[in-house]
Amino acid sequence: MKERTGIITMGGIPLTLLGNEVNIGDRAPDFVAIDNNLGLFRLSSLKGKIIIISAVPSLDTPVCDLETRRFNEEAAGLSQDVEIITISMDLPFAQKRWCAAAGVERVKTYSDHRDADFGEKYGVLTKETRLLARAVFVVDREGTIRHIEVLGDISHEPHYDAILTAVAQLT
Repeated sequence: MKERTGIITMGGIPLTLLGNEVNIGDRAPDFVAIDNNLGLFRLSSLKGKIIIISAVPSLDTPVCDLETRRFNEEAAGLSQDVEIITISMDLPFAQKRWCAAAGVERVKTYSDHRDADFGEKYGVLTKETRLLARAVFVVDREGTIRHIEVLGDISHEPHYDAILTAVAQLT
């Protein structure tokens, strides 16, 4: 499996990213993850939608909690053609519990814990922790990646304004 270093850190400690790097203009790789009811989810099921994919290390950490709540709030002002998904290595049971406790209903959470299919296909699986790096991908209706932000340190939140601007340009 391809390894990339020097891209992200966790508290100043360098981490190795595993998998294929994706770039703006690439076709968004289809992937399989697990939904909160243990069913299979495929990115291709959202064909024709604008998609914000928010990859986070764990919903049970402060920054991931803030980020997912923020996207849930922002979703209220977006078109119904925009889907926001958060993907992590958390177990589906934990994601479901977290969403209920946080009141998150517009953002859908999916688990990559079983196969790390998303993490490997998008190049955001960390070798040292087997968690996902913090990253955001915006995919247009045709399935092309139009915006990417991989955070240099996973303790930082993404640049929401840039992400929302990218989405607005597609609507």
